Amino acid sequence: MDDIVVSIKDVSKVYKLYDKPIDRLKESLSITHKSYHQDHFALEGISLDVHKGECVGIIGTNGSGKSTLLKIITGVLSPTTGSVTVNGKISALLELGAGFNMEYTGIENVYLNGTMMGFSKEEIDARLQDILDFADIGDFVHQPVKAYSSGMFVRLAFAVAINIDPEILIVDEALSVGDVFFQAKCYRKFEEFKDMGRTILFVSHDLSSISRYCDRVILLNKGVKLEEGSPKQMVDMYKQLLVHQDPVKQAEDEHTAPVNSETNWRSGFQVNPNTLEYGDKQAEICDFVVLDSKGRQSNTIEKGSRFKIKMKVHFNESIQQPIMAFTFKNIQGTEITGTNTMYEGVNVEKSASGCECVVTFEQEMNLQGGEYLLSFGCTGYQNGDFTVFHRLYDACNITVVSTKNTVGFYDMNSTVSVEEE
Repeated sequence: MDDIVVSIKDVSKVYKLYDKPIDRLKESLSITHKSYHQDHFALEGISLDVHKGECVGIIGTNGSGKSTLLKIITGVLSPTTGSVTVNGKISALLELGAGFNMEYTGIENVYLNGTMMGFSKEEIDARLQDILDFADIGDFVHQPVKAYSSGMFVRLAFAVAINIDPEILIVDEALSVGDVFFQAKCYRKFEEFKDMGRTILFVSHDLSSISRYCDRVILLNKGVKLEEGSPKQMVDMYKQLLVHQDPVKQAEDEHTAPVNSETNWRSGFQVNPNTLEYGDKQAEICDFVVLDSKGRQSNTIEKGSRFKIKMKVHFNESIQQPIMAFTFKNIQGTEITGTNTMYEGVNVEKSASGCECVVTFEQEMNLQGGEYLLSFGCTGYQNGDFTVFHRLYDACNITVVSTKNTVGFYDMNSTVSVEEE
């Protein structure tokens, strides 16, 4: 097809792994061609076509081959087998430092990158002010980039990548370094690129950005293309990978069984190994889980969907009217929202010694897209004094995936109408 700008056919990238450095020499000198290495497939049999004007996201767990694939597309790496065809001028923003001379000033690196892209000095001159305005790092452009902070570095690198008029823009996670205002400016540029019919390949762990900007998403796992499809479908499958479930098998059964109350919920759920806990443990939070709108254990919740938080409490002593609670904090530690059984007017009846109870909080997720920490508590009153029986601080992280964010911590779900006078 004429609109295919990147065509990847059966690409594999194999690295030879040796147990000891001397084994490499032994293999090279072996008369019998004895092998001393193991083959590690960073990519295996990847085929993919990217069409003009698409924004294609690539997601997967660490070590799945995302960055390796982008480097092969840009020509930084060569595939072991297979072929890559690119029709168009590529601008790539890979890991920090790629394509920059650390001894050169910012200005000198702008001209270096432009020359590598095939631009003349006059053409770079014409784009220079746009690049400097977008980077907005002031007089630091005249200093060697080795003196830059990571934030300044990525601002300049993205400004160069975005302003040299590429037909294909490739971005690998670099935007996570910049501050929130710069990220917003970059994403506005993404929108402009899409409107201009340009092509974007985008690797990110920010599932909200993947959902919002990508037309199609590729899911990689251990070097293999697991699936491709709509952002929502692929994010759902990715969430299952994160908790070591088989998303292909799960996809065959849309009606996933609810969590079995007889099993340990946390076994299929990402928890914080460094959870801070304290309390006298007259009552103990022995298990917890978060369930998405489909009833699946998940650390990722879609904004606007209904979800459940469940906690199981074991009573080591008889307690009257215990209070069960959860709290969401942002990653800076600010408490955003939360509730408890007392606020909700719900009494826990079975709280005698040896008993257990399960408390389920069901609600709609209206927090903005982003990363949050979830804490649990079981408190109450003994002899008239407020007592903490058990608290689990930062027990797990919750990622909120959103295609539309508003100002602040949560969405007021406004409806807007405009009347023309």
